Amino acid sequence: MLIWCSIVINYYWCSVINNGCSVFRTVFAALLIPFLNAVRGMSSSGGPTPPFTTLSVTRPAEPTTHVEFCRPEKRNAMNKAYWLEMVDCFNQIAQDSECRVVVFSGAGKLFTSGIDPMSMASDILQPEGDDTARISWNLRRVITQYQETFSVIEKCPKPVIVAIHGACIGAGVDLITACDIRLHAGCLEVDIGLAADVGTLQRLPSVIGSRSLVNELAFTARKMYAVEAKSYGLVSRVFPDKETMMAGALEMAGDITRKSPVAVQGTKINLIYSRDHSVPEALNYINTWNMSMLQTQDLMKSAQAAMEKKNLKEVTFSKL
Repeated sequence: MLIWCSIVINYYWCSVINNGCSVFRTVFAALLIPFLNAVRGMSSSGGPTPPFTTLSVTRPAEPTTHVEFCRPEKRNAMNKAYWLEMVDCFNQIAQDSECRVVVFSGAGKLFTSGIDPMSMASDILQPEGDDTARISWNLRRVITQYQETFSVIEKCPKPVIVAIHGACIGAGVDLITACDIRLHAGCLEVDIGLAADVGTLQRLPSVIGSRSLVNELAFTARKMYAVEAKSYGLVSRVFPDKETMMAGALEMAGDITRKSPVAVQGTKINLIYSRDHSVPEALNYINTWNMSMLQTQDLMKSAQAAMEKKNLKEVTFSKL
């Protein structure tokens, strides 16, 4: 993607120089160079961002937040720090009025290899407690804590776009099923094993709509590749490489950030509520929700722009 765009820039650059069209050259550079810089920023990792040791948090374009899993030397394996930092990170994002959409990705050659067994072994294999009841109670607490690592993504009112490249193994599936939009670059390889207890078995059936396929994947732990994943709705779009995918994620995030944050965040909350409740319950919930949310100025701004036949992308909405 970057190579192609560079070729296009060079072509037009040479053309406008030869034609003496300095105005077109200036406009063309002003439009594309910021976009390319943003894509480069999302496609490369500068390492974890303090105070995090496993996550890099950047703002490639206002008001988009990019969270990158940064343990490439460990194939982005999920260690103890990661499970805690994800909760802190997304709780902060949920309260950040500057952020309207999140893009989550992984650094290095693959998205994630799942749980880091060396880091997590003590919590699972050697839980604290003097007897079965106390050991079980502490183990339940640990599992609940791990579940929150991915539930916090679902609870975050900002839409989360996950950009997957290479393999997504084990707990990585728990992660992506908690996200709102799933994109993939290359050959998606999902490897599901064990009786997953942090979200996959609970979320995947509603994501792909086939309990038979979920059972097959869970029982056999076979690999699923990009074409099959897209055909069943596990991912919505497949890209040829990571750079193209990140450019697509950034473009999609930009489209979302130009919408009313009241409408976008309210839509996510109601979509999740509707998934877990009956139609009458969901209708009653949106009824109660909109009796206050429809009083927003955002609705009036959008209606006025439509009546004046203006592009809705030109409407400026306040922070939420």
